[in-house]
Amino acid sequence: MPKLFRSGLTFAMALIALPGSAREVDESYTVDQRFAQYRDIYPGIAWPAVTWREGQSVLFDRPYKTLAARTLHLDIFGPATANGQGIVLVHGGAWRSGAKTHFYALANLLAQRGYTVFLPEFRLSVEAPYPAGMEDVADALAWAKSHAGEFGISADRIALGGASSGGQMAALLAYAGPGGLYGETRKTRPNALIDLDGVLDMADPEALRFENAAGPDSPFARWLGGSFEAMPQRWREASAASHVGPQSPPTLIVGSGIARFTVGKDRVIAALDRNHVAHREFAFTGAPHDFWLFDPWLSRTAGEIDIFLRRLAPAESPK
Repeated sequence: MPKLFRSGLTFAMALIALPGSAREVDESYTVDQRFAQYRDIYPGIAWPAVTWREGQSVLFDRPYKTLAARTLHLDIFGPATANGQGIVLVHGGAWRSGAKTHFYALANLLAQRGYTVFLPEFRLSVEAPYPAGMEDVADALAWAKSHAGEFGISADRIALGGASSGGQMAALLAYAGPGGLYGETRKTRPNALIDLDGVLDMADPEALRFENAAGPDSPFARWLGGSFEAMPQRWREASAASHVGPQSPPTLIVGSGIARFTVGKDRVIAALDRNHVAHREFAFTGAPHDFWLFDPWLSRTAGEIDIFLRRLAPAESPK
């Protein structure tokens, strides 16, 4: 394992040949493309250098779900000493692009703090529409729970998080999971939610303003299968804010400070307060939307997650 690697892996737009079929992969959202876009806008932005520490481990491409055409995999970042807490992280990319590799830098920092981190791939809109990707993420969480003992963690201490569209998906599963919308309730309930700049209410007028401006190219409309005007009930169903209740998990919302990416936050926080659910909010100032990808924001993101989850950890028994 090399001592140093960079998280800017990219691939060309391609058709990947599978036994008996082919699937389209949209690689329009890449880390290096975003870095090139941001470097003249955000002074001090830097590639994160992921330094390896003795005792850490990474398991690549472990299968968690078999479909008719292919198998879905996840990567697992293991700490030198597990603290008992797992985290499933859902990558972003406007529901149509992105890759689990985008979370390698953050997963590494979290593993160095004792967390076991699971990074799943899932079906994107170019392969299968909603709710396929949601069902995949639910199955990835269920897989992590069923294999928790193998990694020295508790099935009851696995958080679910995501960034951008992945944050929207994570929040939706965390809040709708207790209602069984995307799978068996017991297997799809995380002990905490971590939303990194993911929109929480896609039916909010402010969210709709941006989606409608994109017209037929609206990534959310393409994922759901139609515009809000054509299927308002489905848009509300796919909005995390519609599902907040007494069974919702403690929630951390980390934002870039760009308001459009946390639309619905106030509605969610008000509902969490009504139901006496713990929550924490942190917003950067002057950060790019993809703050979790780059220094100097990456380390603070890992720190905010660590602070939040440590507060939820059960107290140690007296010696």
